[in-house]
Amino acid sequence: MISNLPLAISVGVMASCGVVLLLERGIVRSFIGIILMGNAVNLLFLAAGGAAGKSAIVGMWPVSEMSDPLPQAMVLTAIVITLALTGFVMALAHRAWQLSSSDIITDDDEDARIARRAAENDMSESDYAGDLDEPDQGDDPDPGGHHPARGENVQAITGSSPEDQRDGGPR
Repeated sequence: MISNLPLAISVGVMASCGVVLLLERGIVRSFIGIILMGNAVNLLFLAAGGAAGKSAIVGMWPVSEMSDPLPQAMVLTAIVITLALTGFVMALAHRAWQLSSSDIITDDDEDARIARRAAENDMSESDYAGDLDEPDQGDDPDPGGHHPARGENVQAITGSSPEDQRDGGPR
């Protein structure tokens, strides 16, 4: 277990540096953070695999001498995922450079508005209005078939009366 201590420390350092870089505003720094985190995950799987052993070919060696093939398969999967994510971030960085000649991600107007409303704790436009016990007004047509909110005659549109609609349709 002592031999895996430097590996565990390097996993921690790489993962923490990757998180710090991933939270930066520059796309290139985020890109380097993704690569660092991917490599940290690969080293983590390598450390979790235990001691090196013989290849896991059934019948050539006793099972006790074989290395566990699952961490090796997980490392291959992590490499493929990191490669795909790297390609996506590179395309994103290239497009951002084409549009603004900068890789810095700025706040847009919607983000600024949400931040202002969160600071004010404004809930006027949210779904929560405090009147959960009251039914919505104007959603159901009146008994005559006129929908007051829309100005429509339900019977003229659907060909059935509102009572038929409540009972499951015309009989």
